[in-house]
Formats: sequence, structure tokens, C-alpha cells
Amino acid sequence: MSLIPTPDDYPYAWYVRPILALIRKRLGRVPEPVRLWARTPLAFIGFQLMLRTLERKGSPLDGRLRALVRTRIAQLNHCHFCVDLNASHALERGVSEAQLDDLDRFRDSPLFSPEEKDALAYAEAITATAIDVDAELVHRLRQSVGDDGVIELAALCGHQNLSAKFNAALGIPAEGYCPIGSRLQPPP
Repeated sequence: MSLIPTPDDYPYAWYVRPILALIRKRLGRVPEPVRLWARTPLAFIGFQLMLRTLERKGSPLDGRLRALVRTRIAQLNHCHFCVDLNASHALERGVSEAQLDDLDRFRDSPLFSPEEKDALAYAEAITATAIDVDAELVHRLRQSVGDDGVIELAALCGHQNLSAKFNAALGIPAEGYCPIGSRLQPPP
């Protein structure tokens, strides 16, 4: 339960109800963050459109990399729901449990490629309160994912930071999506 509960009979805008029905059909329930976002309909639709755009098959960023970046940002923002959900996506996309266990130590871990380390370092730099992105890091990223990939990585990081900060600010707990999610949570 979040810090602000949403009653089951909440009067969502008529144009949001079909989206919620699709989510309920796909997942068997509507996750708490979705219920809260949907209370601000236009922000919810914008958030969903951006999510769908960033997670499309034609993205210049590999799905594994997107899931790793999202999970790391969730850890940094202490968003238990996002760690749970994104770690489950990471496992579905072929990330190993060992990589998820080492995610907070990615710089020194042999389990991550140089490209993954660069993307994760970039995600951390964007997530920090005082953004400090190194030009050499961006240069390496341009070499591995191209200019459009770097732009999309910045958008992905911004979107995940929005999601994680929203969820953490409202006290949304993990919902049990990932079997190892509890051991990936940051310390309090």
C-alpha cells in the first residue's frame, strides 16, 4: 500500500479506463503506481507513451541494457517497486542473476561489458543530484550505441528517474515481480 491509497472505485477519467482494462487483462491486476499515475490522466498518458517509445523493438539500445539501466536507477532512487519490476524484466531479457547481484558494483565486476559499464556510469551520472557527465564517457557511448543511442539513453534515464522518484515519494512497495528482487534492494 502506498502512502496515498487509491480506492477500488476511484472515478478515473473515461479515456483512461480502457488503458487500465488492458493492463489488468495483461497482468491480472493494475499495479499501484499505475493506479496513482492514472489519477492525473494527461500525465499518465504521456508517461505511458514515453514508456512505449523507449521500450520499442526498434530502439538503438538493447533490451538487456535498458533493463540494467532502469534497475540501477531504481536502486539509486530507493524505489522498491521499480527494482522489483525492472529486475524481472532484466531476467526475462537474459540478464543473469549474478549480474543483477553485482549491479551496484558494476565498475569492478567482470560480468559487465565495457559498453554496459559505460551506459551504467552514464545512468549514475544523470541520476546524481549534481549531474556531471564526462565528455569522454559520452564519446565512448557514441562509439558503441551511436548518437541516437546516447540521446535515447538520456531519455531512458530521465524517464526511469521520473518513475522511481514518483514511486519512492509515494512509498510504493515492491509487488513481487522478481524472485530475487528483495536481495537487490538498496539499504535503507
